[in-house]
Amino acid sequence: MKKLHKLIIISYLRPFVATFFIVSFILLMLFLFKYIDELVGKGLEWYTILQLLGYNFAVNVPLALPLAILLASIMTFGNLGEQYELVAIKASGISLSRAMIPLVVVMVFLSIAAFYFSNIVMPHSFLKMASLLYDVRQKKAAFNIPEGVFYNDLEGYSIRVNHKDKDGKTLHELMIYDHTKGNGNMSVIMANKGEMFKSDDGRYLVLNLFDGVRYEESPGDNGYNERQRQTRIRFKEFGLKFDMSGFNLSRTKEELFKDNYQMLNVRQLMAKEDSLQNLMALKQRNLSLYVKPTFLIYRPQANFAKLKADTNLKWKNKDIIMNLPKSDRLLTVDDAINSMRNVKSYLTSAKDEDKAQVEILRKHMVEFHRKFTLSFACMVLFFIGAPMGAIVRKGGLGLPVVVSILFFLVFHVLSISGEKFAKQGALAPYQGMWMATIVLVPIGAFLTYKAATDSALFDVEKYQRFFKNLFSKKKEV
Repeated sequence: MKKLHKLIIISYLRPFVATFFIVSFILLMLFLFKYIDELVGKGLEWYTILQLLGYNFAVNVPLALPLAILLASIMTFGNLGEQYELVAIKASGISLSRAMIPLVVVMVFLSIAAFYFSNIVMPHSFLKMASLLYDVRQKKAAFNIPEGVFYNDLEGYSIRVNHKDKDGKTLHELMIYDHTKGNGNMSVIMANKGEMFKSDDGRYLVLNLFDGVRYEESPGDNGYNERQRQTRIRFKEFGLKFDMSGFNLSRTKEELFKDNYQMLNVRQLMAKEDSLQNLMALKQRNLSLYVKPTFLIYRPQANFAKLKADTNLKWKNKDIIMNLPKSDRLLTVDDAINSMRNVKSYLTSAKDEDKAQVEILRKHMVEFHRKFTLSFACMVLFFIGAPMGAIVRKGGLGLPVVVSILFFLVFHVLSISGEKFAKQGALAPYQGMWMATIVLVPIGAFLTYKAATDSALFDVEKYQRFFKNLFSKKKEV
């Protein structure tokens, strides 16, 4: 490897790695802000949160990688231009295109890695994240009975405690409503003191009550007697056992999520698309077989070419009705009307079902093209960032950040809009998913050409002279 190639690659990798992790960290913070209410107060273990963040880090790569490539490209060639190293490279007879070759090779490997990541790693990470996030959201908040208010997270019971000791296990002046029978507030327990502890396996919470009374109302013995019977039981010690399984993080089987289109690779997406298309074709054939026998097709003996338009043709159907016995005419008409209503209902249901199937098919096709667009986006954004850095000749985190964010916003908005249009059916899936790439490829080619020919694209004086000459010619005319 030449020293020049080594210099350029090292100069590129440093800002690339730093930018990639900075952007990934920002996206992780956005994820935390979005689901902070689902995570706080549930007593999650640190490794569970770390797993969730790790899976989300992998899912965010399609956003972080293109921005890191774009910003690192602008910063690298901007620094080379600002420090006149790019001028020295060109003075030694090496063109900008040749200087970009080592980074082009790096981009090829990055693009291949991006495709592998999109096809293999990201579906697996998305499956793990979706499954874990679902379980976290289903988990109840950490067990903690507050003072002075009713606590309702124990299934079937509502508990109020006036005072707790510092050990958190000894309770005073308890009131417990028993809702396990589903008959409202018909049973209440009041105790002066209580002690709670968990069972050895941690599945149950045992609450021992001392010096209390249990009140329970129940219907009378006779069904016609509206008066109720009240039972009062005094006790010195009474025990309750609560199921704590809802407070533990129970894992759902990942097989329930694996058929989602976002969790499939290219081969699985192709197989799923084929099965969906075959299913839709089968339903269309069944629809035709169901509807066709319902209609009576009238074929006149005369040649169709000799038939003339007859506005009263619909009244000829009266001949069919009139040939029937009088007793069967009304019944035949009612049967025909009911048959048409059934056909209409069946067609409406089939239309809605077909619409849902088409939407699912579009989502699978969109996800199929997404596997490839990330790789091409890496190459396209590099050929935008590298020449842009050589043109602006500014390094650091000032102008390069502004320019890269502007181009990335254009790329991201086009990608999101194209995906939305593709899922809605306004564009074909390949058109929507490749729209951003198609728009940015000419921009990258134009910037690369301008940078290779040393064109002063952002020379303000050049544009001022152009407009001055233009207005002076208009005045002469």
